[in-house]
Amino acid sequence: MKNKYIDLIEQTFEFPQDEFSVQDNELNFHDIPLMDIIKQYGTPLKVTYLPKITSQIQRAKRLFNVAMAKVDYQGSYNYCYCTKSSHFSFVLEEALKNDIHLETSSAYDIHIINALYDGGIIDKNIYIVCNGFKRPQYVENIASLVNNGFENTIPILDNKRELNLLDDAINKPCQIGIRIASEEEPKFDFYTSRLGIRYNDIIEFYQTRIKTNKKFKLKMLHFFINTGIKDTAYYWNELNKCLGIYYELKKICPELDSLNIGGGFPIKNSLAFDYDYEYMAEEIVSQIKHFCEQSGIPEPNIFTEFGSFTVGESGATLFSIINQKQQNDRERWYMIDSSFMTTLPDIWGIKQRYILLAINHWDLEYQRVFLGGLTCDSEDFYNGESHSNAIFLPKLVDETQYIGFFHTGAYQESLGGYGGIQHCLIPAPKHIIIDRDKDDNEYYTRLFAKEQSYRSMMRVLGY
Repeated sequence: MKNKYIDLIEQTFEFPQDEFSVQDNELNFHDIPLMDIIKQYGTPLKVTYLPKITSQIQRAKRLFNVAMAKVDYQGSYNYCYCTKSSHFSFVLEEALKNDIHLETSSAYDIHIINALYDGGIIDKNIYIVCNGFKRPQYVENIASLVNNGFENTIPILDNKRELNLLDDAINKPCQIGIRIASEEEPKFDFYTSRLGIRYNDIIEFYQTRIKTNKKFKLKMLHFFINTGIKDTAYYWNELNKCLGIYYELKKICPELDSLNIGGGFPIKNSLAFDYDYEYMAEEIVSQIKHFCEQSGIPEPNIFTEFGSFTVGESGATLFSIINQKQQNDRERWYMIDSSFMTTLPDIWGIKQRYILLAINHWDLEYQRVFLGGLTCDSEDFYNGESHSNAIFLPKLVDETQYIGFFHTGAYQESLGGYGGIQHCLIPAPKHIIIDRDKDDNEYYTRLFAKEQSYRSMMRVLGY
């Protein structure tokens, strides 16, 4: 009878997979024995595997460049990393090894740009795409980049008023973009995004406000799909609407040469994940190429803004099971040594599902369980995965059971209030970085941050 945990995984999924394998009944992540990491650092533990960031960027570049070559696309492809997905220095430094560009969303982002420049990591030729609603400090910081020679800084107008604010602060020629207020998917509570300028206003706004201003040149049209790049009628319809506006603008604005197809590729959130990245890249490129040929205009340079795709799959979060509670006839709880609400807030906030796997005891029988966090909030739990409304983990024995949530590298630290005060004063876990030696490809680890101390919390609270 096949009732072991490893039997469950192998019967349910194609396993092993690229980043996951099992040796001696213990899980490896990118060929790294996670039990060795736990023995060295303990749990709870955040892990960032840096080589995955580079491989994701190179994968997307390859996909788009091959797609462009197949149809003889004349524009260029430009990969931008959205800093909001993870602002950590080690993420930016790894990503920038791959000749990419950056997208910002708030005033303090610009200080990161300056720090990267001061450290010799970027030069002033990099594209800085400045998205988001621009309050005075953000405008001032953007202007400082432009005025100091970052000539490829592109503020994206989120509303009409921002043009005047930028005009007052910038004293050099500046490239700008316009963000389209795209329609949202039917499941949303509203029809049109609160971000951007509505379709019907863009042409008139350009003619009356931008065309007559000698300081600004409209370089980029930007549209963003909140749910990401998916093979749906909704996505292709929004892309075609955007191309229609691009065509109308291009007729009266010859310097317009770039299309930003904001909204990212999805990341793997289940061992059953299936997404045809190659098809999507080829279809996007071919649709833009076909539209431009039909309309008699040059193909635009394509910009993408990939945040979660860049950094999400580099992350893992490891926990210990510290207790088992049988609360009624059917509900058995495994209690973890941290909190979902504070450590992986997307689980609580948007019901996000991640890849969840046991790290040890793959040779034991499995059972259905619920996972509970340490806070006193009833919402601090995890009870299903993206492919199933249930969780199965090995039965507990005398030795500690460890589990891992994988591909957790995007957004969780910033949403969880990294370094600040979190629900029930649950401390932020240790965070380690794993990299590989360029010469022998052996992995090595370093501690980025210790577990948050009570002293740091007391200082924040004023004690």
